[in-house]
Amino acid sequence: MAGKLEGKTIAFIATEGVEQVELTEPWQAVEQEGGTPELISIEPGQVQAFNHLDKADTFSVDHTAAEADSSRYDGLVMPGGVANPDQLRVDPDAVAFVRSFFDDAKPVAVICHGPWPLIDAGVVKGRTLTSWPSLKADLRNAGADWVDEEVHVDEGLVSSRKPDDLPAFCEKLVEEFCEGTHEGQRPRAETTA
Repeated sequence: MAGKLEGKTIAFIATEGVEQVELTEPWQAVEQEGGTPELISIEPGQVQAFNHLDKADTFSVDHTAAEADSSRYDGLVMPGGVANPDQLRVDPDAVAFVRSFFDDAKPVAVICHGPWPLIDAGVVKGRTLTSWPSLKADLRNAGADWVDEEVHVDEGLVSSRKPDDLPAFCEKLVEEFCEGTHEGQRPRAETTA
């Protein structure tokens, strides 16, 4: 019997400092449903994951954000960890890669500190999402409605707060990736100064 994600390729964007469990559990969920996960990062080689503040395993990068073509992917997963999204948000190629999923109305799943690059990509205005509590003010200041929920889905944008939320997060990301594009995922019109 084919899995729910058979024939779909899902991008995972992460760099040094990614919270390991927030990378590996969604990765396994995608594989278990027959999907093909690929790791995108800002540099080629390996990504050093962490278990909170302790070094964990390393993971091989499939493509850099500069060379990756978002049209090859059916969805995007953005794990957290504090250092990981902070590095991604200042890399123009990573921000452009993330933004392209919203421009193309493709589903995106983000957990913990993972939403930081979404702010820099200009895609949270008018959206409702959750995150690690310390991002609440950042997201609200960027025009998002922040909620404290285990998992929240807003037109193809799946968000969760922390590793304890991973079972619900993984279930919902599989569901949204199965559904495919969501027109409500496209960024709201924004004015630039």
